[in-house]
Amino acid sequence: MSYLIATVITIALAAVLSLFLGGGKNSSKKKNSTNRNKAQIIKEANKKLAKNPHDPAGLIPLGDVYFSSQIWDKAYSIYSDLSKLDSKGGTINLEQCFLRLGVSALKLGKNAEAVQALLSAYKINSLGFDNNFYLGQAMFNQKFYDKAAPLFKKAILANGEAPGVYFFLAQSLYYAKKYKECLAFFKKALDEDPANKEVLFCMADAMFQEGRGDRAIKIFMHLRADPVYGAKSCLRAGIFHVRMNDLDAAIQDYEIGLKHENSAQELRVEIEYNLARCYFEKKQIAKGLSLLKNIRDSVQNYKDVNSLINRYQELSQNSNLQIYISANSNDFVALCRKFILTKYKNSNIKIQSIEHDSLYTDILTEIYATTWQDVVLFRFFRTTGSVGEIYIREFHEHMNDVNAERGFCVSAGLFSAESKKYIEGRPIDLIEKTELAKILKLIAV
Repeated sequence: MSYLIATVITIALAAVLSLFLGGGKNSSKKKNSTNRNKAQIIKEANKKLAKNPHDPAGLIPLGDVYFSSQIWDKAYSIYSDLSKLDSKGGTINLEQCFLRLGVSALKLGKNAEAVQALLSAYKINSLGFDNNFYLGQAMFNQKFYDKAAPLFKKAILANGEAPGVYFFLAQSLYYAKKYKECLAFFKKALDEDPANKEVLFCMADAMFQEGRGDRAIKIFMHLRADPVYGAKSCLRAGIFHVRMNDLDAAIQDYEIGLKHENSAQELRVEIEYNLARCYFEKKQIAKGLSLLKNIRDSVQNYKDVNSLINRYQELSQNSNLQIYISANSNDFVALCRKFILTKYKNSNIKIQSIEHDSLYTDILTEIYATTWQDVVLFRFFRTTGSVGEIYIREFHEHMNDVNAERGFCVSAGLFSAESKKYIEGRPIDLIEKTELAKILKLIAV
């Protein structure tokens, strides 16, 4: 009995092995047969073309072989020749010819030529999936996103199940800055390929641009460590956290972003710039200056880097100037009082009132010197820009309202030429950044 079972098993194994080997041989035979057929087609086509290089009977089968084999350079050459021949006899399928010429051009990176060829195919048949899909790709590659999107929409109408078309449509709308419209198509593209990080990032960025940062931030945080999209995600996350006034989180985002050493220089520089601004806000001036100097060394005249370096180098050498520009309101007012005491160091000073505005702080004083006494109004501007005449006129009117006999306008920036002209003949002095910095250096920290 055991002998019989063993015999049956042996026969079964032999049968399976024979079937497997036979199938392999058949597959190999089929492949070899296909290759022989292609070789035969090429041989016969070349014979015809030797007699007449423009013979469609030789070019058409040769084009079929090269296109189906994805030998794009040879296919491009064949269909380029075919497209120039007279097709009145109906021998040449012009739609297919232009389509294949365009696809071959796309694969070879000849985007302008692809657009031209595919437009010709589209004019013949504007409803076909391939004509719309590949022309859409060509337009997309040329960055004609507004033209690409309608073509992908028509491709979807022709075949909504084709892979990749939702991705291209979503990308076209995204780069055309139609952020709201692209989101639904990104969702479909993500359903097709849940692991596609490019779709995930672009969808999150579209949400971010649409003002849905609370939803986008979760995706950016998830992508921060990604080797391809991590640096971009860190930049977006940092911008969001700055808007939320969470500088510590933004700094962490940007610092992680800089750990992606293989990111593009343009992206890296943008992260460094944003991180430097955060450091300045946190009074970490040395760190911010270091980053800005790195930017200056690699990119000339990037944004306002040079002016920021000049500004914060001076601040790093003058702690009181740091307080004047960026400290909280209480520390700022305390410094302004010390400024007045330093300005009139041999006099008795009585503070009558302190008034705050979003742009400046007014301090009304009574000054008692040995030989005179005055009511003096001080206005302290924290801006580092230029103060215009309108503010000086308003200051002069306020002096009259409070019966001030003299006034000082102090700024961490400059006063416009019109402002300086206005004070001529009036009891007003303008103290700009340079003089302000000198006085502040005299004040003990």
